[in-house]
Formats: sequence, structure tokens, C-alpha cells
Amino acid sequence: MTRDPLVRLPEVTSFDVQATDVTPDQTFKPVHYSGKMGVEGGKDQSPALAFDNVPSGTRSFVVQVYDPDAPTLGGYWHWTMINIPGDLGGIEADAGNEEGDRVPKGALNMPNDAGFKGYVGAAPPAGETHRYFMVVSALNTEKLEVGEDTTPNVVNFEMNAHVIGRAVTVVEGSSP
Repeated sequence: MTRDPLVRLPEVTSFDVQATDVTPDQTFKPVHYSGKMGVEGGKDQSPALAFDNVPSGTRSFVVQVYDPDAPTLGGYWHWTMINIPGDLGGIEADAGNEEGDRVPKGALNMPNDAGFKGYVGAAPPAGETHRYFMVVSALNTEKLEVGEDTTPNVVNFEMNAHVIGRAVTVVEGSSP
């Protein structure tokens, strides 16, 4: 059974997102894998994302990377960044680093399922290929009023009433 993490979400306007520094066939490069989780050559570098055709009224974005194929009951949250200014056309590579030195002004990296704030790279079990849903949500508010340690699922709950658009791209990652 393949999990579709978007199936129960309300329909909203769609717009475009592109992971600009993955391979042409939409797979992660070695830097996008997790050195923290023991993947050789992994750098836990979040991919660069470009947004286009965003809905009118967008005041901020939330970016999330989610692996529904992880061997857990609830998948695995690799990254959540909130309060990205609505006038930006994307975010640069490695914006999810733990130092936070590439986070757009006003935005926040939130905790991931590895327990730190920022992006944790792909690390599928040996012999498996996983899908990594990169979801950009356009919101009608400048700021989500959540604490800095808010989990991805609570961020999802809090932003539901504000989502006016959604862009999705899926990138694959396989164990080396």
C-alpha cells in the first residue's frame, strides 16, 4: 500500500514549485542525504526551491519535506520552515541548515523528526527507494503564531485555516 499524504487535504489553488538542485530525473544528490543518520557523503543540505504562479493574496509560505514511505506509522518529517515572506520566489539551497544562516528574514526552521530545527536528509533503509514530498503552502497570513518548538503536525493543524494554495513536487531517494 502506498501512502498519499495529500489525499485528505482540502482542495486549494495549485501553483508551481521546482526543486532546482536535484538531478534532472528528480532524485536527490548526495548532499541531500543525511550524514547525521549515517549516509556516507550525506550533508543534510536542503534543496533549493523555486515557486511560481503563486495565488493572489499570498502573504507567507510554509515549506515541508515529508517521507510517507518511512517504516513508521506516521511517515517521517524531514523539514518544516514557516513564515517565509510571501513575496519571495523561492528559497536557496541549505536554507534548512541548523545554523539558520540561510533562513529568509522572518522565517523559522521548525523541529523535524530527528529532533532538531532544520532539514535532516534522506536516509531510506538499505534496498529501498522512498518518495520525498516537497510541499509549499501559500498562506493568507504573514505569520503563524506557533512556538519555536512546534511539531510539524501541529504546524499543519494551525495553518489549515490559512492555506490558499499548494505546490507539490516529489523527489526520490534510494539507499546508497
